[in-house]
Amino acid sequence: MDLHGIDLNLLVAFDALMQERSVTKAGIRIGRTQPAMSAALSRLRALFQDELFVRGPAGLQPTPRATDLAGPLQQALAEIQKTLAFTQRFEPRASTLTFTLGLSDHPAFVLLPQLIQQLPARAPGITLQVRNFSARDDAVDMLDSGEADVTIGVPSASAGRILTQPLFEERFVCILRKDHPLAKAPLDLDTFLSLGHLLVSPENDRFGHVDMALAKQGLKRRLALTLPHMYAVPLLVARSDMIATLMEGVVEASGQADNLIARAPPLDLAPVPFVMSWHRRNDAHPAQRWFRAVIADLPVAAGS
Repeated sequence: MDLHGIDLNLLVAFDALMQERSVTKAGIRIGRTQPAMSAALSRLRALFQDELFVRGPAGLQPTPRATDLAGPLQQALAEIQKTLAFTQRFEPRASTLTFTLGLSDHPAFVLLPQLIQQLPARAPGITLQVRNFSARDDAVDMLDSGEADVTIGVPSASAGRILTQPLFEERFVCILRKDHPLAKAPLDLDTFLSLGHLLVSPENDRFGHVDMALAKQGLKRRLALTLPHMYAVPLLVARSDMIATLMEGVVEASGQADNLIARAPPLDLAPVPFVMSWHRRNDAHPAQRWFRAVIADLPVAAGS
């Protein structure tokens, strides 16, 4: 017998008939009319080439063939129902899933420690796998390919298939070593431009936020050093005469804050937004939604 393309509703009807031994009661059980149940019984008889149920003094009586089918079909329906129910809920404490998180450098320092404190208590059996990216558009590639479930970094180029949620912002500060000759002087624009600058560029671009703000005024700074590693900057500034314009959170997390002077930049620089991104195909998945909610509730992400 070829069961390819079988209507699952027929198996539901068969199970109801086995339980109720009445076409009318079986229909009530699964919300179908008596004519619909009678039609289902006719199709079942044709499918299994057996009467399946015959009328008796106590209602419908299953044939030996129906009795043989009852157990396996009931078990199969239970497994299907269990599978469908699983896709609608997520039990974190019982889960052994692996989540893959793509992180740029700064979120790895300020957000990841908070996340690994939260996860064992909420979902002790899950595994967290972290992947790094530098260029912002690499996050989109990771989500498209399924290499990451979620990424956190500065916003990438807009793509309708990629969904985002703002997490936190970082303002810029200018840093000098604590005993720099100009550390106690006002940091005006002239002083700012007189110094050698350290530029952080994860994407190896020699033109950053500061350069764009200066260009609007027809000005240009002197770059003494460019490098892609932002967390190396505080130590390098603490041991040199360079100035760097850096996100405040990087300075705080670097362990070098006591060796540095932080000042407000003499330029209008917008804060840097950090967003959580995920692919639209994962948007409704219960486990993925739970994972994103845990991230969104972290103190840094919540703005505390």
